[in-house]
Amino acid sequence: MKNLPSIILIGMPGAGKSTLGVLLAKTLAMPFIDTDILIQERMGETLQAHLDREGYQSLRKEEEKVLLDLNFTNTVIATGGSVVYSAAGMEALAKAGLRVYLKISYDTLIKRVNNQGERGLACKPGTTLKDLYDERYPLYERYADLTVVIDDCNFDEALALLLSSLEQKFA
Repeated sequence: MKNLPSIILIGMPGAGKSTLGVLLAKTLAMPFIDTDILIQERMGETLQAHLDREGYQSLRKEEEKVLLDLNFTNTVIATGGSVVYSAAGMEALAKAGLRVYLKISYDTLIKRVNNQGERGLACKPGTTLKDLYDERYPLYERYADLTVVIDDCNFDEALALLLSSLEQKFA
């Protein structure tokens, strides 16, 4: 596949955005960016430390700043799960490339995310994973330019599905 736009991975925590992003970037010989890492570099602390100290709304604001400051082309980007709360950030990402929703079921989510209190999840205190899933699911659906269902896939299978979906999109 040649002349691809940037490929922006969105989805729930545990969907595999960061891992699949690295694998996809290697396969397509494209640069890779993880916005969670950019946010941590900008703040000088982990997402969870910032969340504990400043709260979830502050973390979401920092995430939006990073999204609006991004300047990239032909790059694979893994975003944080809360990226969909920023309409301005999602618009900036849409201008830069294809927003690909890595869709997993709630059952898969609870199998993969067992450290909610350590992941830096930008959500109201007391929010359960089910609450978070129900709240974010329609937002991912709204913003997705392409949806790839990777439920119960290992990373090789998920990568194959992702590549096949991209080939169909750009054939």
